[in-house]
Amino acid sequence: MSTRDMSGRPLRRPPVSGSSRPAPARPMPAPARSGRMRPVGASRRKMPWPAMFTRDPGPLSGGLLANLVVLLAFGLIVLFSASYAIAYYKFGDSYHYIRSQAIYAVVGFAAMLVISRVNYRWLLRLAWPLYWVTLVLLVAVLFMPPINDVHRWINIKGLPTVQVGEIAKLSIVLLLAALFEQNRSRMRSFRQGILLPGVLLLPILVLLRLEPHNSAMILMCCITATMMFVGGANLMWFGMGGGAAAGGIALLLITSKGYVQERLAGWLDPFSDVLDSTMQTAQGLYTIGSGGWFGVGLGNSTQKHLWLSEAQNDFIFAILGEELGFVGALLCIALFALLIAQGIYVAVHAPDRAGCLLVVGVMAQIGFQFFFNVAVVTNTIPNTGISLPFFSSGGTSLLLLLGEMGVVFSVSRAANKARAERKARQAEEKAARQAEEKAARQAHVFRANKP
Repeated sequence: MSTRDMSGRPLRRPPVSGSSRPAPARPMPAPARSGRMRPVGASRRKMPWPAMFTRDPGPLSGGLLANLVVLLAFGLIVLFSASYAIAYYKFGDSYHYIRSQAIYAVVGFAAMLVISRVNYRWLLRLAWPLYWVTLVLLVAVLFMPPINDVHRWINIKGLPTVQVGEIAKLSIVLLLAALFEQNRSRMRSFRQGILLPGVLLLPILVLLRLEPHNSAMILMCCITATMMFVGGANLMWFGMGGGAAAGGIALLLITSKGYVQERLAGWLDPFSDVLDSTMQTAQGLYTIGSGGWFGVGLGNSTQKHLWLSEAQNDFIFAILGEELGFVGALLCIALFALLIAQGIYVAVHAPDRAGCLLVVGVMAQIGFQFFFNVAVVTNTIPNTGISLPFFSSGGTSLLLLLGEMGVVFSVSRAANKARAERKARQAEEKAARQAEEKAARQAHVFRANKP
């Protein structure tokens, strides 16, 4: 006798005669619990950090690397030519500026290559810690001894000076890239696309204003606005927020007294007070104008011999124009334009949104900083004291710029690796299709020849 029913399930046995035990009841299913249930085996732990290094990060972009090396070497040559006179006058050592800059360049280039092998998504985990550290340093710098009557550097005796404003630029790029990727579906809202970035930027701007460091404030606003635009902020809110920010900055400049008003007046008439307030702007224009088409020759500048102040820093582009002329200045502009175009290409082909935003932030910093420096030297905008990337003297700036370029190369490596893997898959699929087509043709010929 079969012990299973027609559906194949086992039959329940009837109670044995003479036994008082009832048949065991079939278990009833447990009632469903209300609320959202976690899947079996789900853990409350956070997702682990992405690996810091990968075995195969992908190849470096040769064109981008070559352009950066040329810019870096070009900058060191121009810096030495522009700085040896003032270095000998101040320190009795013509190599004072170029020696430290070359050391920072070597260390920064090595750090760039190391960072290029780091998973850029791992770096996003450092965004919030670096932001809070930056705020602490911006407060601490206000209590440091002033240099040139401003509080911009961590100045501890026996240690290299550190300009905190440069760290703030990297901090805001990392933080906004992390936030905009996390809130990508809500970027068109006012709260996530406009208000949150503004709230995070505001304390940095206030602390930079107390230093004071107006040029860094302008750069931070430009970097943030660029990342908000690319990140997908609603254009209506973006325009209203940008207009309000521009109006606030304009009101701040108009109502400010002292050297801000002097800079604005000197911009309108750069030769009004050539012995005092407009001396640097006027001498910068003289310097550029004396270069002509091809310049007076590398190393032959007259203005760098204590006529033009900050020739090794903010006004180094004027010395470049004097010694190499219009052609040399145009070459410098072309190299920066090519670097920015290469960065945009990397951003467009980045593997994900976070990589794209990181590259956009770094390129925005370099692009705006280059534009403002050239605009200041040519008196297109008021004198704000912005250095020329990869050229001006400044170890912190060069070190962090090269570190940021390492992040760009990290994204580029990942994109190159993904592109190579995609091409390999396409080649395999093509080979498989060709093999199938060949086999089908052979089978067709075999059937046709079969008697």
